[in-house]
Formats: sequence, C-alpha cells, structure tokens
Amino acid sequence: MKIIRSRSFTAERPWGALDIANMRGITTRLHWTDQPYRWHINDGEEVFAVLDGRVEMRYRENGVEQSTILETGDVFHASVGTEHVAHPVGEARILVVESEGSV
Repeated sequence: MKIIRSRSFTAERPWGALDIANMRGITTRLHWTDQPYRWHINDGEEVFAVLDGRVEMRYRENGVEQSTILETGDVFHASVGTEHVAHPVGEARILVVESEGSV
C-alpha cells in the first residue's frame, strides 16, 4: 500500500517522475515539471491527469495544431497516434498512465 501526497512531490529535473505502479505493463507515474516536454506520439494510449497546476496541451489533429488549457482535475486522453506536447504554466504535477517504456 502507498499513500502519495502529490502536491508536495518535486523532482530534481523537469519531468522527473515517481513510479507508483506497474500493472501488467501499464505504468502509473507522478511527474513534476516547470518546463515543456517535447512533441511526441506514444506507443499506445496515454491518460494525462493534472493533479496540481495548469498545463497547456498542444496536439495535432489531421496535421492542424490545436491547444487547450488543462486545469487541476482535468484529464487528457491521447489515443493511439495522437501527436502532443505538454507546456506547464508554472509548476505542475501530472499523473500519467501509459504502456511501460512509452515515450
């Protein structure tokens, strides 16, 4: 059993993570960041939940870049093949559920 106080979690570098669980190849990780990630496409689906802070999620649909602001409590689901990049607005803590080893 684990209890994790996500609001107090920090990492030594942007996108540093605390591994919470690996359930048959599906990982759950808590990330801390104050810097953007990079454009990428995951190997499978991804669930991205903002636990603390705000994140501008940029994504491409049919080659057209779009964006939305994710507030604390919001969830972004990247289906297979969704190109996306997260840009935190200040510090953010994010719970990510995805296939083990995914980008």
